[in-house]
Amino acid sequence: MKSLAALAAVLTGSLLAGPAPAVAATPADGAPQAGSSCPALLQYTFPRLQDEKPQALCQYRGRVLLVVNTASYCGYTPQYQGLEDLYSRYRDKGLVVLGFPSNDFNQESGDNKQIADFCENTFGVKFPMFGKTSVAGKDANPLFRQLAAQTGKAPAWNFHKYLIGRDGKVVAQFASRTTPSDPQLLKALEQQLAAH
Repeated sequence: MKSLAALAAVLTGSLLAGPAPAVAATPADGAPQAGSSCPALLQYTFPRLQDEKPQALCQYRGRVLLVVNTASYCGYTPQYQGLEDLYSRYRDKGLVVLGFPSNDFNQESGDNKQIADFCENTFGVKFPMFGKTSVAGKDANPLFRQLAAQTGKAPAWNFHKYLIGRDGKVVAQFASRTTPSDPQLLKALEQQLAAH
């Protein structure tokens, strides 16, 4: 009986002491680990496009991020292929492309399942995609409001791109017409990947 009481005291004490030391989060975790430091810009959770399960952006801390608002029926829609090529080429060096479908410009009429099927079947998209959301104006989601505030540029059209460094700070933004293979974008991206 005494040892049971002692065990209960140890367990209660460890619960009161707080969470266990942090271990590095991986993209599969879906949420930041206890005790981890997460940049303010990444302290948001959005539903994953494919199944609408909540995904914490903190899982991508320490990575270089290219955040893009996307649409399925836009003249820039073929950029999906370029974004997937970038992700495939630089993923092992620390790049994550994050896609946010939006109908703000009336070119994304489908629901999340339709968008997911289109992205996968048409362009073989494997980079993380999130549920349809607003990215501009008064209804913009909090991530895009911060991106616009920090750069002075809200998306004026689909496929606007924001480059975020490993420290979680925005380092550049690129208008829709800037393709994923644009030399300026690639130079900025490679500089961020080289920084540790």
